Amino acid sequence: MERAVDEYLNFLAVERRVATNTLEAYSRDLNSYLEHLREAGIEALDRASSTEIVSFLGKRREEGLSAVSVNRSLAALRGFYKYLLREGKIEKNPLAHIELAKVWMKLPDTLSKEEMNVLLAQPGAAKAAAVRDTAMLELMYATGIRVSELVSLRMRDMNWQVGYLVVLGKGEKERIVPVGKAAYDALRYYIEKARPLLLKGKTSEVLFLNRSGQGLTRQGFWKLVRGYALKAGLHKKVHPHTFRHSFASHLLEGGADLRSVQLMLGHADISTTQIYTHITRDRLREIHKRYHPRG
Repeated sequence: MERAVDEYLNFLAVERRVATNTLEAYSRDLNSYLEHLREAGIEALDRASSTEIVSFLGKRREEGLSAVSVNRSLAALRGFYKYLLREGKIEKNPLAHIELAKVWMKLPDTLSKEEMNVLLAQPGAAKAAAVRDTAMLELMYATGIRVSELVSLRMRDMNWQVGYLVVLGKGEKERIVPVGKAAYDALRYYIEKARPLLLKGKTSEVLFLNRSGQGLTRQGFWKLVRGYALKAGLHKKVHPHTFRHSFASHLLEGGADLRSVQLMLGHADISTTQIYTHITRDRLREIHKRYHPRG
């Protein structure tokens, strides 16, 4: 069983070019699953049934894992069993006829449009770093890119003539994302006025720089976001991914089609994007309850 897991992880790394962090997480999930099977007296993958998988996922939840982590374990198992079936190592997929993701699905945290406007106004423009932060926050909200994609941006990734970003996402896949006027203007102002001050005579292709003229880290940006959320008086748990979630839900609330949002987010499977339709429906119910005379 260990060999099968190793072969699958190697397949993800070489054939699918999956990110290192994802590989490490899947390795932990799959090895925990193998341990669970052994405790149940199962020594071969083709003897495991859907009952063992449900039991394993339930155990993970009882151990205190978040809904996101349990869903990741499920994703790891789905991919693993599809691989085993394709390679002829098992004859049937125990996950083929069960849908478990919704059981542990946790709706992502989002900000309202009003809350987002307050948050975006926090950095100001008094210092070069503040101008940079405004550009980063505006760009995150305008494009829905991941924080890892944001801090990896290079100067050449912005097309000024057309107004879009070329983003290198998961699996080294490129996608094109439009940049709205507010983010476009904030980014242009940062490049013209603030970035040269942060460079301090150095040269760099990295778009967003720290005070030392080096690229920002994900952790560094997370701290900035948290600090501005507190400054804005937002009591919600705000993190970089909140911008991505808000971007998607606000687009759908405004009438955007799901396929377009999927392309801009860089989701390989549209089912991943569909979680945001739950948020939109919740918002519609809230509006109906608040404004309808019989609500």
